[in-house]
Amino acid sequence: MGKKLAESLKTLLNETFEGPGNGGSYYTDSRPNTGIFGTLEGLNAEDASLSIHGSTIAAHSDHIRYYLWVVRSLISGVDFEKDWEASWTISKVDEAKWAEIKEGLQREYFTLLSEIETINLEEWLTNVNAIVAHSAYHLGALRQMIKTLESEK
Repeated sequence: MGKKLAESLKTLLNETFEGPGNGGSYYTDSRPNTGIFGTLEGLNAEDASLSIHGSTIAAHSDHIRYYLWVVRSLISGVDFEKDWEASWTISKVDEAKWAEIKEGLQREYFTLLSEIETINLEEWLTNVNAIVAHSAYHLGALRQMIKTLESEK
């Protein structure tokens, strides 16, 4: 059951971050590039810095990265203090900072994906499921923010 569960979680994480595969979608838009990475692709730092509904695309993106890091740190037994507020402080970013946020998000995601089969899923299942739910929520928020951005251009 552990291997099947790990594959299921990886499938849902993949759809959330990389978009649905050729076999269709379980819960997101089935078009290509509709995961988090495809949604952020092509956005420049100026667009990522605009305040939309009280936050920025850059802040949402970095918050997702931070959430992944927190859960991975908990699983690894790393002792740290969570600072959720700090994960929302990003407003204006330049192109270098925007690239750093996107690269950090990808690094945390791919690291988690590679660790899924090595962790005790019985112990950490709720946390990993929470990553899927949390990230899918922010994917929806990002997509709505981009719709607002596009309608204002």
